[in-house]
Amino acid sequence: MKLVIQIPCFNEAETLPRTLEALPRTVPGIDQIKVLVIDDGSTDGTAELAESLGVEHVVRLHRNHGLTKAFLTGLEAALRLDADIIVNTDGDNQYRGEDVECLVAPILAGQADIVVGDRGVASLAHFSPLKRALQRFGSWVVQQAAGIQVPDATSGFRALTRDAALRTLILSKYSYTLESLIQAGASQMAITYVPVRTNPQTRPSRLMRSLPEYLTQSSIIILRTYGLYRPLRIFMSLGIVMITAGVLIGLRFLYFFITRAGAAGNLQSLILAAILSIVGFQVCLIGLVADLIRFNRKIMEETLYRIRSLELEWEQEKRK
Repeated sequence: MKLVIQIPCFNEAETLPRTLEALPRTVPGIDQIKVLVIDDGSTDGTAELAESLGVEHVVRLHRNHGLTKAFLTGLEAALRLDADIIVNTDGDNQYRGEDVECLVAPILAGQADIVVGDRGVASLAHFSPLKRALQRFGSWVVQQAAGIQVPDATSGFRALTRDAALRTLILSKYSYTLESLIQAGASQMAITYVPVRTNPQTRPSRLMRSLPEYLTQSSIIILRTYGLYRPLRIFMSLGIVMITAGVLIGLRFLYFFITRAGAAGNLQSLILAAILSIVGFQVCLIGLVADLIRFNRKIMEETLYRIRSLELEWEQEKRK
């Protein structure tokens, strides 16, 4: 059983040594551990430092592409290294390296496809009360979208099986954490959370530069991903609400029409009822079309999964 620990980095020369030092050298049930550093266009010599510290596998991106690109590049590289399990951690030494063993344990026991480290965001000391409240609310929203228990939606400390990594497809350029959970939930993967410890904060978050930007980007990711994987629920719910409102307003018009022996002064209600009913019906139809597109997307994802699997098998045969 081979474990690859991937570390996406952007200008982490100051904290990377501590991150690497804390990583385990042995894990029960794991025969081989490899460390992979993905240098996302760093300008502080992060890649060179990683090599000098003995990291055998360093992938360099020529410019900064963002966290999602670095994460996905790491998954591809780890798969090419024949990883059976992939652990993703941050280069800023946020997570305790000793907890890698906790992450891989449910996978080794055959209980999970993806294991996410739960930082206990409701009690993290370096999070402000507002940030803790937003983290809890965001986790609840993702939980509703993914259909699974999500105590910590934004944790990047996670372990994936080889199969789960092959099926991971992220479209957002902002962050992979939210979208990957919703996707995994929609694909009915087994997702488990385990408590993990964190180290004192070494620098401000680069992902959350400002609260409005974070809220905007996260909301867009959740809505778009939810729309991709559960469109019928979204459009049908919205359409039914509009049709119900139209019917109620129409019944109000009929009531006044009958009791007052005429429709004088209430024609606006009839027009509004007709508009809401027609638009609501159209929204329901859009939901049906979007659901058909979702089925096509599932077929494409399965095709992509098989192609990637065959490519890796072919590469393995070439190396033999």
